[in-house]
Amino acid sequence: MPFAVYMLGLAVFAQSTSEFMLSGLVPAIAGDLHVSIGDAGLLTSAFAVGMVIGGPLLAVLTLRWSRRRALVAFLLVFVLVHVLGALTSNYGVLLVTRVVGALANAGFWAVAAGAAVGMVPADARARAMSIVVGGTTLACVAGVPGGALLGQQYGWRSAFWAVAVLAAASVVAVLLSLPDDRPETSGTSVRSELRALANRELFVAYAMNALVQGGTFCTFTFLAPLLTDVTGFGAGRVPVMLVLFGVGAFTGITIGGRVADARPFTVLFCGMTALTLGWSLLALTAGNPVMVVLLVFIQGFLAFGAAPALTSRTFSLAGNAPTLAGGFMTAAFNIGNIAGPWFGAVVIEAGLGFRAPAWVSAVMTAGALATVVLAFTLHRRKAEKNHHAPVPVRTP
Repeated sequence: MPFAVYMLGLAVFAQSTSEFMLSGLVPAIAGDLHVSIGDAGLLTSAFAVGMVIGGPLLAVLTLRWSRRRALVAFLLVFVLVHVLGALTSNYGVLLVTRVVGALANAGFWAVAAGAAVGMVPADARARAMSIVVGGTTLACVAGVPGGALLGQQYGWRSAFWAVAVLAAASVVAVLLSLPDDRPETSGTSVRSELRALANRELFVAYAMNALVQGGTFCTFTFLAPLLTDVTGFGAGRVPVMLVLFGVGAFTGITIGGRVADARPFTVLFCGMTALTLGWSLLALTAGNPVMVVLLVFIQGFLAFGAAPALTSRTFSLAGNAPTLAGGFMTAAFNIGNIAGPWFGAVVIEAGLGFRAPAWVSAVMTAGALATVVLAFTLHRRKAEKNHHAPVPVRTP
């Protein structure tokens, strides 16, 4: 595996730490900037919205840039907004830095995903993506708890400074490891890129991605109240359980990346089936501490274990439009990231209790399972059509 792929994973680790660390910093930010908890929480929503918009938009704007140039530019913006965020005492300025940081992060994801799969043969795409996406799981295991610890010891601004330093180190790593080449699409127009993405199977893949992520983050967002109010764990156990979920995610994505290239549909079908059953079982047994501990690890393993198959399938369907495919994949991921917690909040506000988000997750992954069946049906029809297509006869 090229060293540059690991460096892209390092950069993703820095950016994902920033994306998720606010969950532990919201009270401190609210108190320091004299805003409500709800307003401070909007910083997380603003980041997610910026990711949805930024992926496709910045993929188009940087389509003709060299990949190294685009990645370095996005990382430099990311560094600058975190420095500004650490220095400001104005909530409005901080909110703007989160949106701009999200745009830069989305652009980085779009280009990095295409760069990673472009550096390896077709049968190693899932493994390459498991390394890049693995930066996100490492952020859950180490980055987010580390940011929370920094915030407790030195104030929330120290976490922003730490992310800025990590992102700056990623700039150096990308400059030294990534070749300064242009993507294969650089000689074509945006219109031709979009035509390459006009593929039913590709849109099914995006829907699958959004449903899986929505199901995952629906329960993950409300895992803390489920653990304390239903399972009966003390508040001190919650960070440990979040780390356990991250360990499961990292293990899953590592193993999933090694098997998804050979049998993508098997991984997706088995993964979606197991996820649906797992979320249902969590909702039913949330009062049993032993079952909850097991299921938190297993669901993290399954949710992220399917990620390499999801992403590599997107790029295999995208043909000659890897950067735009990466942009829309980033948008689909974050649509799920927004929709899942929103649906979870709706059922909790409706008085259905803290088990309800797990049931919502089960419904969303059941929907993802249906898209796997649809994707396989379309794939088989396409294969049969190509098999029976007449072979053109060349005249001498």
